Amino acid sequence: MTRSGGFYFDQTLNTSGDQAQKCQMPRLEDHCWSCSCASRVETKHSSGASWLASKAEEMMSIITSVLSNAYGSLHDVRTANLIRRGLVLFTVGAFLALVLNLLQIQRNVTLFPEEVMTTLFSSAWWIPPCCGTGAAVVGLLYPCLDSHLGEPHKFKREWASVMRCIAVFVGINHASVKLDFDNNVQLSLTLAALSLGLWWTFDRSRSGFGLGITTAFLATVITQLLVYNGVYQYTSPDFLYVRSWLPCIFFSGGVTVGNIGRQLAMGGVEKPHMD
Repeated sequence: MTRSGGFYFDQTLNTSGDQAQKCQMPRLEDHCWSCSCASRVETKHSSGASWLASKAEEMMSIITSVLSNAYGSLHDVRTANLIRRGLVLFTVGAFLALVLNLLQIQRNVTLFPEEVMTTLFSSAWWIPPCCGTGAAVVGLLYPCLDSHLGEPHKFKREWASVMRCIAVFVGINHASVKLDFDNNVQLSLTLAALSLGLWWTFDRSRSGFGLGITTAFLATVITQLLVYNGVYQYTSPDFLYVRSWLPCIFFSGGVTVGNIGRQLAMGGVEKPHMD
């Protein structure tokens, strides 16, 4: 009985131990199930975040490429517009230089060597391209300076006014070789008044006046150097090697070319300015 009772007791203990183990197994399985679910949720979150990051990066690359293409096209348009304006200014400057130089040669105001007088148009070949280049530079500087100062010129901005300005400039040049005064000082004062009248009538801007003075000074210095080196000469010089009215011609020419350059740049975006 004791053995059987002990055997029964051991069997009872083993049975209760097995049942305890069986009762603990679902808890372990539940624990393992919860861990796998959490890892799957974290995997889904990480994959969603990486997908959003990839889409955002793709959108940023698309936006960057669109902006770069737009900037490149705008830069190409501005460059083409700048070249077109420069060519127009160069042509106008070369043509005016050729005509006005022929007028001064016919009136014996300027004297060139004999080999120059036998060439085409009886003028030096380098005058039209040099004056055309100067006109292109000055004509492009006027609107650039206006834009830099935030004061774009709005006074008489139409082609009819520009054509009248060109006509007045040609008239001033014609007066420099046609008018007869007792001395060159009186002629210079008259042409200076006419040049200031041209600026007041068609410009009236500080930038135009400043660039006109700068153009007159630089062009006069270059002309003095050319005459000093014997490239050509002026008759009856009274301002070192040239005529005293020559800066007035350069000033009015700078204002005229500047108005042409401003009119050609009308297509650009300008800030409002009250004259």
